[in-house]
Amino acid sequence: MDAWTRAASPVPDDPARHWDGRYRGAGPTAVSWYQEHASVSVELIGALGLGPDAAVLDVGGGASPLVDDLLGQGYRDVTVLDVSAVALDAARARLGEPDGVTWVVHDLLTWSPARRWDLWHDRAVLHFLVDDTDRAGYATQLRRALNPGGGFVIGTFAPDGPAHCSGLPVRRYAPADLGALLGDVDVVAERREVHRTPGGAEQPFTWVAGRLRPAHSA
Repeated sequence: MDAWTRAASPVPDDPARHWDGRYRGAGPTAVSWYQEHASVSVELIGALGLGPDAAVLDVGGGASPLVDDLLGQGYRDVTVLDVSAVALDAARARLGEPDGVTWVVHDLLTWSPARRWDLWHDRAVLHFLVDDTDRAGYATQLRRALNPGGGFVIGTFAPDGPAHCSGLPVRRYAPADLGALLGDVDVVAERREVHRTPGGAEQPFTWVAGRLRPAHSA
């Protein structure tokens, strides 16, 4: 982690309040991470060979359009988890409570999954976990939530991406860094994306898609 990142604002004591405030302040279509369609996510889910029968968990999904895109492709079992009730309420208002979608308001690191899924999707949660203990907790939660041999699609800021976002420090990743954090996995695909924010800034992202090695799934 570089000196700038260490000097940035600390992780909020109340994450729900922080992210609720971000959504209330800007609105769901003006926050920096807004995208009209989750195109890279959908492409990488396809690269894993996971179709509409797969159960998908979108961690930190908030008001993301991924759930819209998946429903449009016929997916019938999508869970969206986020610490911000404001974000999830925005998504629910947009979609009108469709069948097959479960909304969960919870902090990812303290959440206890009640079931398992075939796919873990995360766009821009992991890079906010700058503490090594939290990063290890993230990897543990992924394994708790996935079926043996389950797939994952993860997007984080790239090494040349922002050093902070939404007033918080971030940890940036190359594809190899993500593989090292997750441990016994097989990476199937890697992508680089340059996301353009609603304000016109460019944010380089690293994406990886892969699967747990079944013999090591917990």
